[in-house]
This record gives sequence, C-alpha cells and structure tokens, in this order.
Amino acid sequence: MPALSAVILTFNEEHNIGRCIDSVAGLAEDIVVVDSFSTDATEEICREKGVRFIRHPFEGYIQQKNWALTQARFDHCLSLDADEALSPALRSSIEALPGVWDAEGYTMNRLTNYCGRWIRHCGWYPDVKLRLFDRRLGSWEGINPHDEYRLRKGGRTRHLRGDILHYSYYTISDHIRQVEHFSSVAAGALHEKGVRAGWVKLYLSPTAKFFRDYLLNAGFLDGFEGFTICRVSALATFIKYAKLRHLHKQSTVSHDPH
Repeated sequence: MPALSAVILTFNEEHNIGRCIDSVAGLAEDIVVVDSFSTDATEEICREKGVRFIRHPFEGYIQQKNWALTQARFDHCLSLDADEALSPALRSSIEALPGVWDAEGYTMNRLTNYCGRWIRHCGWYPDVKLRLFDRRLGSWEGINPHDEYRLRKGGRTRHLRGDILHYSYYTISDHIRQVEHFSSVAAGALHEKGVRAGWVKLYLSPTAKFFRDYLLNAGFLDGFEGFTICRVSALATFIKYAKLRHLHKQSTVSHDPH
C-alpha cells in the first residue's frame, strides 16, 4: 500500500476523537487533525496521541474538507470525521491493498450507531462512502452540509469489505440539536442556489420521507430507534423547507421598493 495520510475533521469531539485516531494508528503514516477551534479537550487528546493538530476557521463542510486535504503529506488520503472509526475488517481491507492501487478511489459501507443501537435499515445502511482516494484526482463537492468526494470523470472505484463505524448520536436530544443546525445550513445553501420551497415540498416531502424510510427501507426492523430516526428525519425535511420558505419571504420583502 502506498504511503497514506489520514485526514480527520473535528470540533468539540473529545468523546470520539481518541477512538477515531486509534483506528488508523499504524495504518496511516501521517495523521492530521483539522480542528475548527474546539473548546473542549479535543486538542489535548490529539496531542497526547501524537498526531498533527491544525486549527482552521470553519467556512462550510465542503470548504473545510477540501482545505484539510491540502494539509496532508501524501496524495493518497483516507478521510474520516471524528465520530467515525474503521472496523477491524475495513482496516484489514485497506492494509491488503497493493502498492500500486488498482483504482483511483475506494468505497466502503458506513454503519451508524444511534443511541447505542447499530442501525441497519431506515436508509442508513449500507450508506456507501468514497473515503479512500488520490486527492489529485477529485474533490469534495455537494450542497452543505451534505458533502461527498467525487472523482473526475473516468475515475475508477472499487468497494472494500468492512465498515466505517459511525457513532452519530448518543441521545435523541443530540439528534434534535443536529437537525436544528443542519436544517439551517441546508436551507441557506439551497436559498443561495435559488431553490424555492413550494407547498408540495413543504407538506408532501416530509410524509414521503417517513414512508420511504420506515416502510420501504424497513426502518420498523430497527425497533424504537428506527421509528425515532424516521420520525425525526421527516421532521428535519419539513423544518429545512420551512426555513427555506422563510428565507425566500425575507429576501422578497428586503427587495420590495415599497
């Protein structure tokens, strides 16, 4: 396997960052943590682990991840969030890669832990991610806060066995707080692109979201946690479009000469 940089983004992740770093220690020759000015023990833990710790102002999820890649010492990069870690199977798959890669990027499944339960339905699994790549051949794109790494046209990918273990929310309150934050970011990004939130999106999209995740994606098989995820996700869809509608009304009023 070629020399590898592990690039990790953090902000107040003292409960997760140690596990994330440990999962790539010895696999990546270079581990760099890009932090957007944490106020908890994140920095202390990183320095104890001996990784490179760099502070950088947060200007958006996509922007931060692209900037973080410029700090890697090697072109072959593994990108993780602080609340993620490699499963032993995924680590073994990466270790087994040849010295000259047989693809430009490698995808892997992400398995999410929600309030102590591993979620295998609700549209949350397998949640395929492209996280191992040659940084010269692509970039982070998408609409904040939903970023994805995209290779340039013609870039080949291969899927690896094993999972990224995602420790998402420890409590339902954590999930609700994230919905409030992400819905504002998403509404703002959509508004900048000129997207409008009509009555169909505002009222039918949340219902369709719940129906798809709970029934079609078998969220009911994940028990109470599955029901909670699907309900909160549907609520998040409504809140996002409600905020988008409000932003449009505000901009209309501000441009009204009368």
